[in-house]
Amino acid sequence: MKNVVLGAMSAIAFGMTGALADDYPSKEIQGIIQWGAGGSTDTVMRSVTPHAEEALGGTIVMQNMTGAVGAIALNHVADSAADGYTLMMGAENPMLYKVMGLGDKDYGDFIPISILARGTPILVANKDAPFDDYAGMMEHIRANPGEVRFGATGPGGLPSVITAMISSVEGELDVIAVPYDGDGPALTALQGGAVDVMPAVLGIAIEGIRAGNMKPLAVFDTSKSEYLPDTAAVTTFNESYETYVPWGPFFGVFVPNGTPDDVVAKLSAAYAEGAKNPEFVDLMEGRGFTLMGISGDEATAFLSKWQQGTAWLMHDAGLTKASPEEFGISRPGE
Repeated sequence: MKNVVLGAMSAIAFGMTGALADDYPSKEIQGIIQWGAGGSTDTVMRSVTPHAEEALGGTIVMQNMTGAVGAIALNHVADSAADGYTLMMGAENPMLYKVMGLGDKDYGDFIPISILARGTPILVANKDAPFDDYAGMMEHIRANPGEVRFGATGPGGLPSVITAMISSVEGELDVIAVPYDGDGPALTALQGGAVDVMPAVLGIAIEGIRAGNMKPLAVFDTSKSEYLPDTAAVTTFNESYETYVPWGPFFGVFVPNGTPDDVVAKLSAAYAEGAKNPEFVDLMEGRGFTLMGISGDEATAFLSKWQQGTAWLMHDAGLTKASPEEFGISRPGE
């Protein structure tokens, strides 16, 4: 009798899941934005989501949920029902939570609906720096150990990852890391001469470059940027960079593991359509972001490569609280 009852309950549950997927969405969807209002993630999600709503035929109510470097939002969505009615709208930070000691969850606990876009890191220098390109910078650093000042924003931030990437490829960098509370203050310091070099996202630095207040040294990608056609990609200097790039901060929409396949497919199709909207495309391209619009296995592969490269770079630089190996994160190429 017990087995019959359990079988009936399983059949009911299955039927409810199937019905939910068939008529999805039948109520409002909650979109939890990992960061505060006005930030890059917030801007991206509030730009693309209205167009995704139109394609989906449903309503997505967005809510900013901040705290613990984004972990509060991540845990909230991870612990919600896997029914497609709670979306995680986040950036790259969760992929480092485990090794940085910030939490025990990451995007491995989620299904990627869409990796919308990524930023392109570049290396910029003060306009009066005694070098004009990547090779000149490396030559100057080696000839003047302990003198070149690199802007920094703390462990896990883009400058720390790019600096670690350079060290991994070129050998240990004997430079001075000058900490700042964010990319904006660091780039201001660069323009004022307080630091010599700053790794930054193209979209943040492009106006200063165009104004002649700083000069680009290299693009951290596999090819040149259309916005900086005269600046070489790092893979042209050293093929070892191909292990790590393309790399950059990214924006994505996720749902908890276990969400029905039909629901995932509907959401992925809706965000794929929304990401084609000219307003969204103009926003992303205007800020120097690379549009991606990937989901499924392609998105999972991107996330895996991003986590492997970044976690091990941070660990080798002595900036993590735990080894990536403890969490089954293998070194790139292994």
